[in-house]
Amino acid sequence: MKQEARWMRLRRKHKEKNKRKDLWRNLGIDLDEMVETEMTGHHLTQQTESKASTALPKMVRVKEAHVVTPSDPTPNTVLALSALDSQLFLRFTIEYLLVYRPGPGLDRPSTAARLKTALAKALVPYYPFAGRVRPHAEGLGLEVVCRAQGAVFIEASSERYSVTDFQKAPKTVTQWRKLLSLYVTDVLKGSPILVVQLTWLADGAAAVGVGINHCICDGIGSAEFLNYFSDLASEKCQSLGPSVTADPKPVWDRHLLNPDNRSEANPAMHAEFGGVPDLCGFMNRVTSRLKPTCIVLDERRIEALKRACGGASCTSFEAVAAHVWRSWARALGFPKNQTLKLLFSVNVRKRVKPGLPEGYYGNAFVLGCAQSSAWELGERGVAYVRGVVKRAKERVDSEHVRRVVELVSKSRASPDSVGVLILSQWSRLGLERVELGMGKPLHVGPICCDRYCLFLPVTGERHSVKVMVAVPTAAVDNFHRFLRESNS
Repeated sequence: MKQEARWMRLRRKHKEKNKRKDLWRNLGIDLDEMVETEMTGHHLTQQTESKASTALPKMVRVKEAHVVTPSDPTPNTVLALSALDSQLFLRFTIEYLLVYRPGPGLDRPSTAARLKTALAKALVPYYPFAGRVRPHAEGLGLEVVCRAQGAVFIEASSERYSVTDFQKAPKTVTQWRKLLSLYVTDVLKGSPILVVQLTWLADGAAAVGVGINHCICDGIGSAEFLNYFSDLASEKCQSLGPSVTADPKPVWDRHLLNPDNRSEANPAMHAEFGGVPDLCGFMNRVTSRLKPTCIVLDERRIEALKRACGGASCTSFEAVAAHVWRSWARALGFPKNQTLKLLFSVNVRKRVKPGLPEGYYGNAFVLGCAQSSAWELGERGVAYVRGVVKRAKERVDSEHVRRVVELVSKSRASPDSVGVLILSQWSRLGLERVELGMGKPLHVGPICCDRYCLFLPVTGERHSVKVMVAVPTAAVDNFHRFLRESNS
């Protein structure tokens, strides 16, 4: 009897899985390329990370999923992506999480309808976001097939999360994974470029998860799109009348960052693409039993760091980046002769000659590479480390960018992982202005907190920075201690 009951359960599970695939397939989505989901009644909910008690409410229950297409006709075309867009290490999804406070006048059905309408309008000037990315038939590059295939909008609810859960780091790397239920694992196999999920939380607050194919845009470009989407969804446009909207000027022009065959591409000149000796089993050391951490460095703390780094000539980014990289290296206890690298994005919109046009939303950054030994990072002080970071920034000029374009287009150069801490600065993108008609977000961050370090905005504190990164559990206490201590 037990064996028969087990067989029946497996059979039901198989039928439900097929129903689930049919539902997503009707939306033009291949679920084999996404995270698996469970079906309960007529709702979809993503599988939990562990075998939690069935008495507990579901983490996230998906109510509806829709494909949203542009509200007006858009060009039917194929657009080539640039050499920088097509880089191997950018073939993934940028994932944002924005959490909004409960609002007394926040009607759920009308809010969801308003966001869907705004998204459809936003997809008109930004019509490539409604397309699909694929490899170019000839060469190593990528292209976007623009047929108004649409973005995905998901509405969900959670009885387990409330706004206070996002005032600290998640307990695990993937704890908030379900707040973007449609997880794209391969961005080149017909998956939607844009996914937006509105999740209503237990206390009436709202979480908005956004997934954008990184091949289409960089952080600046994605923030420009989200702010336009936000304006359409808020009274900023509605107050001007139903026929009046903000006037974005998104610029494609991806040919501007293609190779011009004038620059000499010498890999030895670009440490960001070179490897370093692994003296400590680096990847195992930095990925073992990861624990998300976050700490806020307020304006007073940052000013103290800048003074320790050289005063007025030191930028906030240089001081905080040097301090975080040094604290991370010390906390993980690398061998003193292990070479370490800090890779960070450098916006090249105004560094290339001629500069890129206003509104260019493609990938317009290259990697700055600061490099030093673990001993130097620990013993020579934060002012020394700031100097290493500053020189890495200064190396990025127009000729440097052109060489990178040549390298990534001809040899498919890509960063190695050994010795590397990757840092991305989200605190200056303008994500804290994405209100979506629900007020300023209380929290802005990633869906998953991994070993890549993020600088995040702090609501109401323009000059503060929230540092979020996952480090091995054994290094958490030391990492926090080093971040808080005085520097010399």
